[in-house]
Amino acid sequence: MGKLTYEEAGVDIHAGENAVSRIKPLVKKTFNENVLSHIGGFGGLYNIDLEKWKKPVLVSSADGVGTKLMIAVMAGIYDTVGQDLVNHCVDDIFVQGAHPQYFLDYIGVGKLHPEVIEKIISGFSKACQENGMALIGGEMAEMPGIYSEDDFDLAGTIVGLIERDNIITGQSISEGDIVIGYSSTGLHTNGYSLARKIIFDKQKMTVDSIIPECGKTVAEVMLSIHKSYYPELKEWALPEFVHGMAHITGGGIVGNLKRIIPDGLRAEIDTKVWETPAVFNFMQNAGNVELPEMYSAFNMGIGFMVVADKDNADKIISATDGIPVGEIVKGDTAEKVRLSF
Repeated sequence: MGKLTYEEAGVDIHAGENAVSRIKPLVKKTFNENVLSHIGGFGGLYNIDLEKWKKPVLVSSADGVGTKLMIAVMAGIYDTVGQDLVNHCVDDIFVQGAHPQYFLDYIGVGKLHPEVIEKIISGFSKACQENGMALIGGEMAEMPGIYSEDDFDLAGTIVGLIERDNIITGQSISEGDIVIGYSSTGLHTNGYSLARKIIFDKQKMTVDSIIPECGKTVAEVMLSIHKSYYPELKEWALPEFVHGMAHITGGGIVGNLKRIIPDGLRAEIDTKVWETPAVFNFMQNAGNVELPEMYSAFNMGIGFMVVADKDNADKIISATDGIPVGEIVKGDTAEKVRLSF
């Protein structure tokens, strides 16, 4: 009987080393003066500049991309999902006013293809640079017993900083405040299980099929990159300007905005003030989905919301791409967000 090797069991150490060699320059592009560690170390070291930060609070979050990855595999497009993950995590901590500092990734694969890993990491690197943070560590795990050969999974952890006195919680939201909406670039990273059911099961489309309402292929529309709102709004993310912010992800506008509305108040949102992107109209009709269900599963064109008093709302709207989409009124705690269609 021949001697069994790790590679025969499905794990290729040399492919892993090749992948690390490919991604080193991509990762190094994200480094700044606060990164004290080298690529390949057992842990990432990051210095906090205590001259810049007086009373720093760490803000962290972890997330994944969900079944959007399945469309990336079907289309053979791997450089966008890394950007999706980074931007999603940035938006999650930014709602409290946090400034992203560094990111760590996890990639689990059935079979390690160095060229695929390189494309995924290129997405991480691009988004980290755009958000001004470092990619200081990660893990690539080849697990043939868990994933099939072409499958992979992504997860990420982000750490940001905020001054203790500048934390935005939503508790200062009050009657008369204005809700500002910011457009999404598509589905972002939520609702893909329903979207796949509509597109592939009901409509029998492929990733190369054209969605007439959009004038683009399924792959182009479904792999549009999750937007980071940090670059546009970071200068306004202070309690003196903003009372609350919400990232519109799973659960839609109602499910996410209600998380920051204090008891006794309600956000009245007028969905008619923005144009619903064509992809959502297509899916509603193609899947015969009721409108309330659409707003529960998808962002429906609004990916981020800011709540501010009227004077500051006017200033923020004039300086950014936001539009007024609603206001805060007195209301029943059982219904903190009400949509009008």
